[in-house]
Amino acid sequence: MEVFVYLCVFMKRVLIISYYWPPTGGSGVQRWVKFAKYLPSEGWQPVIYTPENPEQLAVDASLEAEVPAEAEVIRRRILEPYGIYKKLLRRSGHSKEAVEVNPVNAQNKSFVQKVAMWVRGNFFRPDPRCLWITPSVKFLKKYLEEHPVDLIVSTGPPQSMHLIGRRLSLETGIPWIADFRDPWTKIFYFKHLSMTRATKRWHHKMEKKVLDDATAVVAVSPLVQQEFQAMTLTPVELITNGYDECDFPAGKCEEAAGGPGREFTITHTGLFAADGNPTVLWEVLAEKCRKDDEFRKALKIKLIGKTDEQITASLKEAGLSENVINMGYQPHAKAIEEQRKASLLILPLRKEPEYRAVLPGKLFEYLASWRPVLGIGQTDGAMSMILNSTKTGIVLGWDDKTSIGRYLDFCWQKHLEGTLTVDDADISQFTRRNLTRRMAELFDKCI
Repeated sequence: MEVFVYLCVFMKRVLIISYYWPPTGGSGVQRWVKFAKYLPSEGWQPVIYTPENPEQLAVDASLEAEVPAEAEVIRRRILEPYGIYKKLLRRSGHSKEAVEVNPVNAQNKSFVQKVAMWVRGNFFRPDPRCLWITPSVKFLKKYLEEHPVDLIVSTGPPQSMHLIGRRLSLETGIPWIADFRDPWTKIFYFKHLSMTRATKRWHHKMEKKVLDDATAVVAVSPLVQQEFQAMTLTPVELITNGYDECDFPAGKCEEAAGGPGREFTITHTGLFAADGNPTVLWEVLAEKCRKDDEFRKALKIKLIGKTDEQITASLKEAGLSENVINMGYQPHAKAIEEQRKASLLILPLRKEPEYRAVLPGKLFEYLASWRPVLGIGQTDGAMSMILNSTKTGIVLGWDDKTSIGRYLDFCWQKHLEGTLTVDDADISQFTRRNLTRRMAELFDKCI
């Protein structure tokens, strides 16, 4: 105990402002939980500031075991208007899946949803967590007087976290890093928020202020890094998401390579939203089932995570219901286990042009699972760059039925031969430990 206290005393301290933290589950949590896990070994003590009562679309208590003993976690209540929105939708007859999974996108919306989007877009700036900004700055200023830190980090979305970080830095003089897990005004759903021109101008103005006032900015995708760097003189660093070696057993899952009589399992993990519905893939699989009875009997489509009802309805319409195993949200360790056992991992992007710049967090855990990855979306995007460079999969266009069919035929044949795998590639640059080392180096530069 004395050694632990001694080490904490001599560590540099970083305040991390994050809306998402265990026991909340999902990809938005894992980035900074994993950084926090390894920061003490780099000489930094993480101090987490997070809501006591956040809106939780998923709960994964197992992630709490990842938080290091050195971490200090400060929880404060937040006024959360999204809960009111959910109650309104449920009372107006919307299903649980429509309320929890369907994001702000171009899908058809009810009158209640349209009104709610207009209110959300124009009255809650930059997002519904804005009511937490002023109380948080007031609390943290007082906290830092008695418990000083060397650096502030805000991670968003929600972008309100950056406004807390910015004000706190300006009022205390403490260096501040803005970590963007997604873009701000160039995020895919920005155009669907029904904002007035004045509101849009406000967002662009605040985005520029955050970029300019930060000591450093971090992006998770090279294309987003380029976009931000074109907007500001502040250095924009690229530190992607990644995978934790501790979560993955050594070696490949030999059974997943296939063989006669083995199931051919196509797996998707994580949020599966309506605007990412790969209908052409379902068509190809349905046609192959009709032509090949052996394939039909072997095919299993596993959905692990929150899945929009439009996805399951589309699978039913294609005649694939008997092949679907909808497991719902699973603890992180279980999701990884299913990834490693899959014959093929699928990763459809959202049908939005802005998604070209996005690197989904789950991509890196897909890579570490050593299973072939079929991406569907922009073939010249950031995800395609990673899959091409690591030779772990392929990205095909949404409507490229011929190529999707050929790739599935290839994988099915390799599965029958028991040789469906991927070549070894050096993906060590994406380990959470190495990424944390790079983040800690940036911390040291900023102070």
